[in-house]
Amino acid sequence: MPAFDPDLYTIPAEAMEERFITAGGPGGQNVNKVATAVQLRINLFRLGLPLPVFQKLKQLAGSRLNNEGEIIIQAQRFRTQEANREDARVRFIALLADAHKRDVRRIATRPGKAAKARRVDAKKARSTIKAGRGRYRPD
Repeated sequence: MPAFDPDLYTIPAEAMEERFITAGGPGGQNVNKVATAVQLRINLFRLGLPLPVFQKLKQLAGSRLNNEGEIIIQAQRFRTQEANREDARVRFIALLADAHKRDVRRIATRPGKAAKARRVDAKKARSTIKAGRGRYRPD
């Protein structure tokens, strides 16, 4: 993952909603008692992104995007609310940074004459091998 500056992107407070839920996994009885996992919901329409960035962010979000246009990021890697809150925000900012990158334009190329000749020769060789697998004809 490329290095990025998390301070470069800011998420407006009105576009973000946090819910704390109980997390699974290791942690003893603390897991059952304390809601340490965070579910970060970011409304894409309130971010005010340019159209190409918006479309790429939707594509990168995949199944994390719901029908209401919210990206849901769940963080439960750490045992404290604050650490999980920071983890969720950093993960979203990384997703946003990837959405701001432009795709490298592909330049269409064609195979050269030598490559075409090698391909035809390989096809002919394979054809003779397969032709030799015919029925047995005693002479």
